[in-house]
Amino acid sequence: MAALPAVANEIQPPEPTVRKFKGVEKVAALILGMGQTNAARVLSHFDSDEIRLITRVAAQLGSVNAREMESIIEEFVQQFGDGASLYGSVNEVQKLLTGVLPEEEVSDIIADVAGSSNWSIWDRIANISETAVANYLKKEHPQTAAFILSRSKPAAAAKVMNQLPPEMRNQLMRRMLTIKPIVPEAARDIEKVLHEDFLLNFSGNMQADTFSRMADILNKMERDQMEAALNSLEERQPKAVEALKGLLFTFDDIINLTPRARMAIFDQINTESIVMALKGTEQGLRQSILSTLASRTRRIIEHELASSQPAAERDVFAARREITDLALEMAGRGEIDLNPKQEGGAFLQ
Repeated sequence: MAALPAVANEIQPPEPTVRKFKGVEKVAALILGMGQTNAARVLSHFDSDEIRLITRVAAQLGSVNAREMESIIEEFVQQFGDGASLYGSVNEVQKLLTGVLPEEEVSDIIADVAGSSNWSIWDRIANISETAVANYLKKEHPQTAAFILSRSKPAAAAKVMNQLPPEMRNQLMRRMLTIKPIVPEAARDIEKVLHEDFLLNFSGNMQADTFSRMADILNKMERDQMEAALNSLEERQPKAVEALKGLLFTFDDIINLTPRARMAIFDQINTESIVMALKGTEQGLRQSILSTLASRTRRIIEHELASSQPAAERDVFAARREITDLALEMAGRGEIDLNPKQEGGAFLQ
């Protein structure tokens, strides 16, 4: 029987990914690769503002592998030896500036760059929508998600936690309690990916955050006002309105929820508020809500509705707002599904 051919030596390792660098990033990489003496000569031809820009970018550059350096050098049509790997950091930048500028100005620039570098990752994430961050973490390995939350500001981490499903939230809390320090290289890799996903693509995150906040505003408006606003927007931005409608939830939409989801909501609402909210409702919506209540509670509410006087419109709206706000909060925590028909979901245990 013939032996299987040896193929181990024929398998080649995958080629490393080559990043596409922007103009200032190319300059920063080249200057870092020149070494202190040559870099000092080049930097002496820049003014203070240009040096600040280059050093700020260089401090955030991270790892640049040999193939990436070769790509940059080829673009500039220069010879650069073997294109050795390098790492852009605040310390490396400080070495380059020493002797080029006065010591006080170097200290000022480095303080500015270091502050910007730190703020651009963890502090910047704290200013991104907690919903966007939570959705991002749901796609990550739990240990990576736990590390990111452990490094985030406590207030920001708490907001993100509130957006996660209970099971995932509990798992991440357990991991955060037992998390151990990781090697600097791994931490830098995570920060680099976060920088690319959140900072370099920040405009996309801002757009998603804008839609989320706009939907939150519309959700708090009365139904007729909401519809008028959407009709006005639809004339000029029909695609934006379509995206917004997927984020909206009104009191009338309760009829579309599963019975278990309605039960979970109304179990937390007092009888007086339910009575007030049901005044003036259509029969179908009223019955869908009453059918999820306990028999005794249902009888009390039906008696109150039959015998009570009409209420002020603002009081009815306030009671309905209380219920829809609770539904939105529960959906944000992953406890209920506001779109069961689209998602095929039911109340999450």
